[in-house]
Order: sequence, then C-alpha cells, then structure tokens
Amino acid sequence: MSIPSFGVGTFRLTGQVAVDSVRNALELGYRAIDTAQIYKNEADVGTAIAASGIARDQLFVTTKIWTANYAADKLVPSLRESLARLRTDYVDLTLIHWPAPGNGVPLAETMTALAQAKALGLTRQIGVSNFNIALTQQAIDVVGKGEIATNQIELSPYLQNRKLTAFLEAQGITVTSYMTLAYGKVLQDPVLGEIARKHGATVAQVALGWALQLGYAVIPSSTRRENLASNLLARDLKLDADDMAAIARLERNGREVSPEGLAPVWD
Repeated sequence: MSIPSFGVGTFRLTGQVAVDSVRNALELGYRAIDTAQIYKNEADVGTAIAASGIARDQLFVTTKIWTANYAADKLVPSLRESLARLRTDYVDLTLIHWPAPGNGVPLAETMTALAQAKALGLTRQIGVSNFNIALTQQAIDVVGKGEIATNQIELSPYLQNRKLTAFLEAQGITVTSYMTLAYGKVLQDPVLGEIARKHGATVAQVALGWALQLGYAVIPSSTRRENLASNLLARDLKLDADDMAAIARLERNGREVSPEGLAPVWD
C-alpha cells in the first residue's frame, strides 16, 4: 500500500470553484485528489477529472464516508453513489470520515462494511480519519493489521499530535495531515517566517515541508492557481535539524476542528 505524499484537498469548495481548483491542480501536476461525501463536491471533482484527459490509473482519488452511511446496509450503496458522481468505477482510498461515537452504529459494523467495499473492488485501499489511538486500534482489530492505509488527522506546527502519530507509525499506518496551515494562522508565525526567509521559501512551503519531512502526506487546498503551484514547491524544501527543532517548539495543542458528536476523546 502507498499513499501519495502530496495531494490537493477540496474541503469547502463547491461548484465551479471546485472544478477550477481541481482542474488547475491537475494541470500543475497534482495527481492525488481528496474529497468526501459531505463536501457535496464529488460531482465537481468528477467533472474536472473527466475534462482533464488524464488516464484514471494515473490518478489517486480519495473520498470519505459520511456518518449517515455507516450502517452495514448503507455504506456500500453510498460509495457506489460516490463513484457515480466521481465518474469512476473505483476510488483509490475510502475513509471513515469521523468516528462519531454514540451514533448508534458499532465501529465493527462500519469497518466490516468498509472492508466489504474493498473486497468488491469499489476501493483499492481503506482507512480512517479523525480517529484517536483507541479507535484506530479497534479498527485494526476488525479489519486486520496492515489493512488501514492511513489515518487522516488535523496536524499543523501548532498541533503536532506526537502521541497519535507515533502510534500510527508503529502500526505502519501513513499519517495524512489536513489543515497543515491551521486555517492560515501559521502564515503569520514569526518563527516560521524566519525559517522561510532563510530558505527563500514561503511560510506555507515551510509548514508543508515540515509535515513532509516527518513522513506525513499533505493535502492542501487553494482556489488560487499560483498558491497551488507554490505549495508544490514544498516537496523540494530541505529543512535542517535546527529548523525542525524550532518548529517542534511551536506545539500548543492548537486544534481548529473538533465537532461535538463527531470527534473522539483526543489523545
């Protein structure tokens, strides 16, 4: 299993804005696209992919199952609907979007249904999102070690989640970082600004480069073509030990997203 280290996110993008963002990303060389049922933009992503002319096997498409579809009789049908919107026979990765503890559907039922979706060929890989250590372990116990490809979690220089990431790495589960720029808050950080000046880079490139250097996958989004192009350059940035140590000291448990009823008890 492998997860591309750099992809484009589509959270909060819908309609022509989503189509244009994905189109620009694909033209710039992105080949991994992250969407979700709840984003209401799978059809827009599908439109951009279809218009790109890029062969399907050259792309890595991720979607996420929404909480309303966690039951055994709903998950696979809902994924088939996602595939229709995306205009594809399969996705490369399907995630459980939020653990939603207490929503009435046991995690074992949801994970079993997700594994069934993989067995049916609807998705090449499966994983989770926003799971803490205990819930990730429960998911592993259901589907087997080596089956969880990634846990997509909020991570930024202000929220480094070291306990969870260490657990995931020990389990061979790729860490996918979302909100790596903390809703743009890190862009004004003086420490990151100094590192950026040192390397002739942007602060966004430094934050993304930090995550990449730790071995995480990143999925930044933008509606601006120039930002999409600039973000890609983070792949070429080499931060030194002093840079990484300085960023490590920025940890402040600065979580931006923790919706009641959806989020777990965080580690």
